[in-house]
Amino acid sequence: MLSGVFRRVFGAAALIASAAFVAPAAVDARTLDEILASGEFRVGVNPTLPPRALFNDKNEIDGFEPEIAGLIAEMMGVKLVLVQVGSPDRIPFVAAGKVDAVMGAMSRKVDRAKVIDFTVPLHSENYGIVAKPDSPITSLEDLNNENITLIQVRGTTAIPFIEQKLPKAKLILLDNYADRDRALTQGRGDASFDGIDSMPFRLAAFANTKWKIIPVPEWGITYSSLGVAKGNDTLKDWLNLAIYELHTSGAIEAAWEKWFLSPMASKVPVSPYF
Repeated sequence: MLSGVFRRVFGAAALIASAAFVAPAAVDARTLDEILASGEFRVGVNPTLPPRALFNDKNEIDGFEPEIAGLIAEMMGVKLVLVQVGSPDRIPFVAAGKVDAVMGAMSRKVDRAKVIDFTVPLHSENYGIVAKPDSPITSLEDLNNENITLIQVRGTTAIPFIEQKLPKAKLILLDNYADRDRALTQGRGDASFDGIDSMPFRLAAFANTKWKIIPVPEWGITYSSLGVAKGNDTLKDWLNLAIYELHTSGAIEAAWEKWFLSPMASKVPVSPYF
């Protein structure tokens, strides 16, 4: 029941937000042939989403998504160029041709698909609540309370749902997940509702703080893909085949376990038809 509500609420908000950058969608997008001729594959990743992407000890962007992007660039026979993006600007970057493809936990949504195109799924996303162990919060319904403050990231999937269906909750909106994690640890809010796949990795940095993670299966399972400019079919079709081969070879699952420290919670149903 709630899964449908989430999708309808997000759809209405996302359609309005996407209208501003529909026009440039395919104007400057490079085709597969142009990427191959240039010798570079430009991919947008968000290094504030560890372990999907992060800055390593050498101050280089690393993580699950850069590793997969590197494998794809290797299959193309070109150099990978990583471009830093954030949650609010990742879609405009690929729509305007600033990057050839974008990652950054790019979940597929019907209204986003009016603005950009998506490849077949790269990985699944599972949602839930993060709160302190002694918190009385046990479900989504507990969040709709004027005494509850949720700490969230701007431009992410959960925001329209929270604003429309949990109106009593107070919101603190921050620019990235690193700031969100710190704010939770500092006690600036009571909880956060968002993706939980990376939480064991992220919260391990706060060894002195205990947490409880409450899955919310009502949300349903969403899938993240690579986003490409609208109508860039030559690139999308090739990427679909590359991702299929990376799934069937086990490369994606191996990279996921390496970075997320556990198997993917919901396996991606892999099909040769796309």
